[in-house]
Amino acid sequence: MDELGSLPRRIAEVARSLQAETGSVETMDLAVQLAVETIAGAEDASISLVHRGRIVETPAMTSDRARDADQLQYELNEGPLISAIWDEVVVSCPDLAADARWGEWGPRAAQQMGIGSVLSFRMFAAKVQLGALSVYSSRPHEFDGADVESGISFAAHTAIAVTVAQTDEHKDIALDSRSVIGQATGILMERFDLDAVRAFAALKRISQDRNVKLHELAVELVRTRRMPS
Repeated sequence: MDELGSLPRRIAEVARSLQAETGSVETMDLAVQLAVETIAGAEDASISLVHRGRIVETPAMTSDRARDADQLQYELNEGPLISAIWDEVVVSCPDLAADARWGEWGPRAAQQMGIGSVLSFRMFAAKVQLGALSVYSSRPHEFDGADVESGISFAAHTAIAVTVAQTDEHKDIALDSRSVIGQATGILMERFDLDAVRAFAALKRISQDRNVKLHELAVELVRTRRMPS
């Protein structure tokens, strides 16, 4: 940033832009692009998300280099984003070639990928640990204290925006599921002259007998208009 005083305004613009996106994928894609524009010195950026079983993946990145740098950390189970997710809220690596914290990852990322410095920020919202935002530069000592501060704020706004988008998506899925189940129940009511309670009970019983999720069974019934065998 050219002027420190403009940082709060820039972060506010980022927050509004992220909130305007309608899906989590779109939100993360925009976030990594804005990270490069907002955090001085950043050439590449990525977002890593934690899934069940402590599985981590990179759903959004600005370049192949960012993707490869993240992927190598997953394979070796070491690196700044791994540390940011599990150990420290912020991880700064001013000179990767001279940093011995991550064994094999550091030298390989520096030599093979041309990475000079890295910042990784934990992404969390309401005590829910989402993952990490990482920014990469080909030059060592590229990030300063102001970049760390802007990155912390940026990661916080990104985490909130992603959480909101994911919550909305889950609600949409739940509404769609209830709608399909309602349609399937209506088909059983009409075909077998059942009331709603008995029709829904029959649908649940078939689901249990076939060991098929209720929503999947309902989709099949609505699609084929036939009772599953």
